[in-house]
Amino acid sequence: MKPTQSDRIVAENLALLYGEAARRFGKMPAFATRESALHWHPVSYEELYRRGLNLATGLINMGVQARDHVGLFGDNRYEWMLADYGVQLCGAADVPRGRDVSDAELHYIIDHAGIKVSFVETKQLATRLLKLKPQLPGLKHIIMLDPNADVPEGVLTLDSVRQTGAQLRDNGDRAAEERIAGIKPDDLFTLIYTSGTTGTPKGVMLSHDNMMSQIRNLPGQYGCSDRILSVLPIWHVFERVIEMYTISFGGCTYYSSILALGEDMQNVEPTFMASAPRLWEKIHEKILLGVKKSHPVRQLLFHIAYFLSKQYKNSEYFITNRNLKLKPQPTWQRILLMPLHVLRWVVVLPWYGFFNAAVLERIRLGAGGCLAATISGGGALPIHIDKFFNYVGIPVLEGYGLTETSPVVSVRPKINLIVGTVGPPIKETEVRIVCSDTGKTLFPDPGCAAGGRGKRGEILVCGPQVMKGYFREDTLTGATIRNGWLHTGDIGMMTHNDCLKILGRSKATIVLSSGENVEPEPLEMQLQRSRFIDQCVVVGQDRKFLGLLVVPNVTEFGKAGLNTVSMSELAVLPEARELIKKEIRRLISLTGGYKRYEQIGEFSILPERFEIGKELTNLFKIKRHVVSEKYKDVIEALFTKTSKK
Repeated sequence: MKPTQSDRIVAENLALLYGEAARRFGKMPAFATRESALHWHPVSYEELYRRGLNLATGLINMGVQARDHVGLFGDNRYEWMLADYGVQLCGAADVPRGRDVSDAELHYIIDHAGIKVSFVETKQLATRLLKLKPQLPGLKHIIMLDPNADVPEGVLTLDSVRQTGAQLRDNGDRAAEERIAGIKPDDLFTLIYTSGTTGTPKGVMLSHDNMMSQIRNLPGQYGCSDRILSVLPIWHVFERVIEMYTISFGGCTYYSSILALGEDMQNVEPTFMASAPRLWEKIHEKILLGVKKSHPVRQLLFHIAYFLSKQYKNSEYFITNRNLKLKPQPTWQRILLMPLHVLRWVVVLPWYGFFNAAVLERIRLGAGGCLAATISGGGALPIHIDKFFNYVGIPVLEGYGLTETSPVVSVRPKINLIVGTVGPPIKETEVRIVCSDTGKTLFPDPGCAAGGRGKRGEILVCGPQVMKGYFREDTLTGATIRNGWLHTGDIGMMTHNDCLKILGRSKATIVLSSGENVEPEPLEMQLQRSRFIDQCVVVGQDRKFLGLLVVPNVTEFGKAGLNTVSMSELAVLPEARELIKKEIRRLISLTGGYKRYEQIGEFSILPERFEIGKELTNLFKIKRHVVSEKYKDVIEALFTKTSKK
């Protein structure tokens, strides 16, 4: 029998959660490290907690105070979780980031957060931090996570700090238990700096209460026999909440990687995992490529199986009232269409049953064969990818959230899976849809037809998962959280299924399908340093790469010898495109300090300027949602062009 939500451990803070998990699940595996394709090294809940208490005691002995900020720079591995245990159990808060953090970001985060002690994963990262240390007088100790690497002089090891703590505990030291007793629900468990890319990172303050509300309210029924594959960056709050969620029901988390994912999905046979849209795009591409390379008969069988599944699922969605409803559906229409869907469902059922078992089961086996569900987050899942996996029988439960909301605001449960939405808000969470210009509440609106469902506007969120604010940024916090409501900057609507549908973003930040956050404004400012670029807009929300819309400076093109009568002529001139391409490569380059995901993949020269009252505000700021809507066909062509290459 599957456990229910009530079987999860509910505690006031993460330290108490870790302790109760050790008592309840004992010698059962908590985390497993990959040593080879078929060999994993597990660590039990009991052992992990014991080591965590030792590490916490060692940190206290080093001078870490309650509510201090401790750096934690590294990627997915068991030692990362052990370091987190140590930080939580000594009553401090960690400040996590991946090991790809730049020196500038590393310096800013450590200085801004007031970090005195920091964990780093690798020798390379430790060496970089040692070079920065003279500029960071507050940083006292650096501790390296990797137990197999050479340790630079002046750097401690995780094991040495833990062993010191173990000796102190053997002599009766119980400082860690005293710290645990003093943790308050409102205390920070983490301070996550948003990636910021070329902009200044913002420190999101998340409390124990924020995290425990997620564990309490996430849907699903899982237990200690479940296997969770970890592939998303562990310092991202989405992956992190899934790992805490797993601890609450006693599952085992297996640390994988993008390179080993296909092999690990088949060998581990995960029952659940967190994922990003780009992951499913890659799997989708691999499946279709495999079909294309197979024997013509196998190709035919696949297409028949997929067609039957599509018919079966669409009728099933209609019959069970789980078809996407962006507009109200009259009762008479549903009554009229119901017999047709029932008939199609009955006719297709036996054929679907055969092809589902004979053909589609092979595809599911490629994902391990046991995957009951996966939550996709960090960006919108393309609708064709969404439909494909749900049609072939791999439930993708798309969710929505932000770092500022710990992160989950809504997620579609398996029992009410509405393809094309991110599901209803989770328990204890309220969502409003408001007009971006006037601030008027569009949903819920009792005085409006259908209560305001189907109206698009900015998404506001209120609930126990909303952050305390931005660290040392009171003005920014006040602008983001007003009267208890977090203004997300995202555009959406509540469907007539009472599910949230994300339509775009009104704020500047772009989230690529890989989950990377890009601040477009600094890139645009850099590009506009070119004499040939008068105005530009970086686009790419939920895409694989960035695109660019360019308003050219006709005068400068004339000086370069490209005399044209109008902008529309310039827009299609090959020589103009070549000049712009060279400028983009010169201004946004890897050698210039820009990251790979900040590179511009494709661009288009627009035939007209942006105007105040249309694409621009009175302060000449870009109305991104207006540009996205006006040039949606141009933007779509940018990304379609590359996919066909």
